[in-house]
Amino acid sequence: MKKYHIRKAKPSDADGISNVHINSWKTTYKGIVSDGYLESLTVEDRRVKWEAILTGSHQTYVCELYNGDIAGFVSIGKERDEQFEGELYAIYLLKEYQRHGIGSALFKFAMSALKSKGHSNMLVWVLKENPSKYFYYSFKPVVVKQQKISIGGDDYDEEGLLFNL
Repeated sequence: MKKYHIRKAKPSDADGISNVHINSWKTTYKGIVSDGYLESLTVEDRRVKWEAILTGSHQTYVCELYNGDIAGFVSIGKERDEQFEGELYAIYLLKEYQRHGIGSALFKFAMSALKSKGHSNMLVWVLKENPSKYFYYSFKPVVVKQQKISIGGDDYDEEGLLFNL
């Protein structure tokens, strides 16, 4: 039996989403992004941003465990550069819930939600050095873009992966 469900995020989820966002950054990007930058990230600072997002129009969905905790989230919408149709802006999952099918469920949910809104493709940006990028590769994307991104004052290479929906 599945021990979670995916639902639209509400303003009261800001704390849980912030916890997932910051702690997954600290585990996923350790050894890639500078330790100083990762140590500077706080749930409190991120909560303010998520409260603003969740009180407006948004397409953020959480994976809620049956004990009420949030294990992960996904945020989607129109592709920002308007070169493609849909975009997965963020998908994060706490490390202890990875490799249990929840990430795949969130990803497939994002694809389905964008398709239901009339999109035929979805762009995802991923750091080239992020070993989690191979999760995305299992869904057979095409690398369509590359760019530099600045995080904490350092530049990193990103790949734009395109998925057909």
